[in-house]
Amino acid sequence: MTPTTARTRPAPRALAGLVVVGAVAVAAAAPAAAGGRPFTTELTGEAEVTAAGVPNQGDLDGTGTASLTINPGRGEVCWTITVEGVEPITAAHIHVGDATTAGPVVVPLSPYTGGCTDVDRDLARAILMDPDAYYVNVHNATYPAGALRGQLG
Repeated sequence: MTPTTARTRPAPRALAGLVVVGAVAVAAAAPAAAGGRPFTTELTGEAEVTAAGVPNQGDLDGTGTASLTINPGRGEVCWTITVEGVEPITAAHIHVGDATTAGPVVVPLSPYTGGCTDVDRDLARAILMDPDAYYVNVHNATYPAGALRGQLG
């Protein structure tokens, strides 16, 4: 699969997010209104792997949840991400790769606002057809390769 560039749009007011820096958490409203197929994945440091597939490479004290809705008809991915027990998150993405692979970014996600982004419809269909081949990853300064990770399938 070839990575596809996605355009991020600001979230509608109903999807506006909130960053709680003091509690080291990122929270946003649910993307349920977006339509499409919903996914929820637990984000853990244990799920982070090296390029060689070695696990436990992320923040082992951190936890999180990524909730996504993938809608190939609209060519859209909507999401929210919440994390706890990690340094402030600086980036979030959907990557292509199974549970033992550190793969390339295919959909950039804002870790601060949640929202929706346009994606290639073929990419959205590919994610729906094989969610085990995709994962959500959040990054921070301490763990630039990935603090927390969770497979979609």
